[in-house]
Amino acid sequence: QVQLVESGGGLVQAGGSLRLSCAASRSISSINHMAWYRQAPGQQRELVASATSSGITYYPDSVKGRFAISRDNAKNTVYLEMNSLKYEDTAVYYCSLTWLGSTAWGQGIQVTVSS
Repeated sequence: QVQLVESGGGLVQAGGSLRLSCAASRSISSINHMAWYRQAPGQQRELVASATSSGITYYPDSVKGRFAISRDNAKNTVYLEMNSLKYEDTAVYYCSLTWLGSTAWGQGIQVTVSS
């Protein structure tokens, strides 16, 4: 069973930056898809960043130009760089990695942006 552990969340002022990390318990060199989602209270979980193994990325308009997904295979870690944070970015953030059709999820980490 693959385990994903997120870190790097916390409280930040509007306009600030955070980098979330998602460390996997196995090699990520063969993943074919990686993504970050978020869920605010009373809201559905939404996709905020994704990337395929071929390098195709997707960001919704709400975060485009502010968020960036990346990976470090040597560290088995996927990142979400978040800049120019807004109050509405407050949510629990989850990473999701897919290996050959098998998907693992992290436990979630809180990001709170104060206005």
